[in-house]
Amino acid sequence: MTKNTIHTVPSDDGWANRRAGSERGSGHFDTQAEAIDAARRTAERERLEHVIHGQDGQIRGRNSYGNDPRSRRG
Repeated sequence: MTKNTIHTVPSDDGWANRRAGSERGSGHFDTQAEAIDAARRTAERERLEHVIHGQDGQIRGRNSYGNDPRSRRG
């Protein structure tokens, strides 16, 4: 996990957004949609990758906002 990533993850009583490498989530959300919306705004503002996890913890989607490794040419 790179520090340029924010993850939307299930928490004990809802959903949270957590930066890569962080143990704690930033904010609590009742629904996944609310958490995704908040993480997307942060990812856009800070040019991060956003990884969305399902209820089972598996990755179900990802979006890159200005930090897309595919856009780099070597």
